[in-house]
Amino acid sequence: MKLKICGMNNQENSNAISELQPDFLGFIFWKQSKRFCENEIHVNSKSIEKVGVFVDEDFDTIRNTIQLHQLSMMQLHGKEKPDFCLQIKKLNTKVIKAITVDNNLNFNDLNPYKDSIDYFLFDTKGKLPGGNGTTFDWEILSQYKEDIPYFLSGGIGLNELPKLEKFLQSDAAKYCFAIDINSRFEDEPGIKNKEKIKEFQEKLKQLR
Repeated sequence: MKLKICGMNNQENSNAISELQPDFLGFIFWKQSKRFCENEIHVNSKSIEKVGVFVDEDFDTIRNTIQLHQLSMMQLHGKEKPDFCLQIKKLNTKVIKAITVDNNLNFNDLNPYKDSIDYFLFDTKGKLPGGNGTTFDWEILSQYKEDIPYFLSGGIGLNELPKLEKFLQSDAAKYCFAIDINSRFEDEPGIKNKEKIKEFQEKLKQLR
C-alpha cells in the first residue's frame, strides 16, 4: 500500500519527511489554500514522486508549474472535465482526478474519465476542495466498478487505522492504490509531524 503525504510547503520539513521515503509528496498550487506552496521545493530522493495539486487552473499555468517544480504527477482537484485531464496527461505526466464524495455520488459519472486519467482520488466533500480533515463512509466505494486504481483521502489519521485495516480487507478496497494523508499529521498548516507519520507508515505496511 503506497503512501502520499500532501500539503507540503516548507523545504526543511520536506527534507525531514523525505527521510521516511513516502511514495509521493503533494504540493498545493491553489492560492486560496493555507498550505499553498509558494516557493520551489527540492525533494532529496529520486524515488519520491512530486505531485502538484491544482484547482480549476488554466493549462498554461499548470504546464509552467510542472517545468518549474519538476512535477511528475498532477492532482486535479476542481471541476476539470475529461478533455482537460487528457490535455494535462499529454504533457508526459500522470493525472490524478480528485472526486469529492458524499452519499449522493453517482459512480456512473466517473466513466467518461477512464481514458483521460491514471488514478482517481476519493476525498470527503466539504467547504474546501480538500483538506477538510473529515472522513467519508468508505463503504460507498463498494459501488465503484471501474478498474482505475485510486487514492483514498479525507481526514485519515492514526485513529483511523483500525477502520482502515477493516476497509483494506474488503472488496471495496480492491483498487485502492494509495493512502493520502494531510491535516491529521500537521503541527501547523504545511508542517508535518515526522514521528506521527513514521508511526502511521509502519502500521500501514502491516495492514495489507
